[in-house]
Amino acid sequence: MSTITKKELIDRIADKTHTKRLIVKPVIQSFLDEIIRELAKNNRLEFRDFGVFEPRLRIARKARNPKTQEEVGVPAARVVRFKEGRLMKQKVRPSK
Repeated sequence: MSTITKKELIDRIADKTHTKRLIVKPVIQSFLDEIIRELAKNNRLEFRDFGVFEPRLRIARKARNPKTQEEVGVPAARVVRFKEGRLMKQKVRPSK
């Protein structure tokens, strides 16, 4: 498994679309900024066949420190859940 960086993704898109990297980079960054902005507003983002980003509230709970076995309170937190879409599921997890 390898890691693809934002720079590599921008380079690939620029090559595929025969567009300069200087044009692709701000478009990709704006797209990512908008996703973050909408999730911060507690909005759900749905991209058909790709997946759904959904902000959720993880409730406060008690956890245990594995070293000392002391009980520790974990505060409530907002988290982002991603559920893959149909097309992504088919490509990433092909059926047998």
